[in-house]
Amino acid sequence: MAGALLLTGAVAALFGSTLSAYSPTGTLEPPPDKIVIEVATVNGSGCPRGTAAVAVSEDNTAFTVTYSDYLARAGGGADPTAFRKNCQLNLIVYVPQGFTYAIASADYRGYASLQPGAKGIEKASYYFQGSPSTAAITHEFKGAHHDNWQATDTTDWAQLVWAPCGERRNFNINTELRVDVGTSDPAKSSFMTMDSTDGDISTEYHMAWKECPPRR
Repeated sequence: MAGALLLTGAVAALFGSTLSAYSPTGTLEPPPDKIVIEVATVNGSGCPRGTAAVAVSEDNTAFTVTYSDYLARAGGGADPTAFRKNCQLNLIVYVPQGFTYAIASADYRGYASLQPGAKGIEKASYYFQGSPSTAAITHEFKGAHHDNWQATDTTDWAQLVWAPCGERRNFNINTELRVDVGTSDPAKSSFMTMDSTDGDISTEYHMAWKECPPRR
């Protein structure tokens, strides 16, 4: 992606201490049976009804979320509430029996038009249902910038948090875009998008897999 900015941050803190009491062992290969992900609920100003969709890769290594109306704007007469947009997705992940998964990394993409002195922020957090706490990773983009942007969050293998074996815990994704006019000319518009209007995938979540220990 020409001109894209790439930022990398550790997301181990995002998953807190939600490790299962089980200790999954075994393979790094994805399960042979197709996984299915359904959207249980979707809420937020960045993803009005019908504007967010989820798809699973053919090899079970990733899933993508696409948006068609995720745009934050400030300055240039923009609505005072338009500077911040967010989306909360609650996903039901149907995992083949005997397997568990974790989110190893996440790629976020979009387009930003930021005036000199303005800044845009992308923020994301992930957690399994029932997690006691959630932290977030934030990426900041400074104007002037008029091009695609990309941010990547990664987690070391040893710090991955796995879905509990033998339990169904919905997976939650919270994202946010924010634009601040800063010291830019308030009469000029700055905006930041996380959508797929140009045909690119907006977000991609890469999954790691392990086999669960046999039940006794």
